[in-house]
Amino acid sequence: MKSYWKLSLAALAIGSGIWIGAVYSNTATGAGTTPGTTDDPVVTKSYVDQQIQQALNGGGGGSTNPTNPTNPTEPSQGADEVKNVALKPGKILIADAGTEFIVRSGSAVIYTEVSSGVADLTDGKDLLNGQVAPKNHLLSFPREGRGIQVKEGQTSNLIVMVRGGYTIK
Repeated sequence: MKSYWKLSLAALAIGSGIWIGAVYSNTATGAGTTPGTTDDPVVTKSYVDQQIQQALNGGGGGSTNPTNPTNPTEPSQGADEVKNVALKPGKILIADAGTEFIVRSGSAVIYTEVSSGVADLTDGKDLLNGQVAPKNHLLSFPREGRGIQVKEGQTSNLIVMVRGGYTIK
């Protein structure tokens, strides 16, 4: 074959490949759809957040801000929400069952109404009533009626990260 035929066939093959590739890439990416149509709906962030919340709550549309049964005027925190709480001297932070605390600053002691203690998940031991709660340790409260308070003699606030429900007495 003559060289100009080879060159023509090569150019035709390359051109055809580029054209076919462009056609298929437009259909694969959905370039023909218009935003806001039924094929490509536009939704708001609040709608997406609402749908996610419903999916997380098992589709039942449960409340995202439950109230605390021991004190209906004070909202209990969501199970996965972490809140920083400042506890003044003389006050007691009482945990709901399953709540977790991390003491961030200040000196705290364990408060329980019973002889059982609080689980220090960081050290793997129980802390009993009156024992010091170590800073930056994850504390788990298996039952209600247990919590922490500011160590006697401390005048500054206690800063605690809380995940779960609680009340302040």
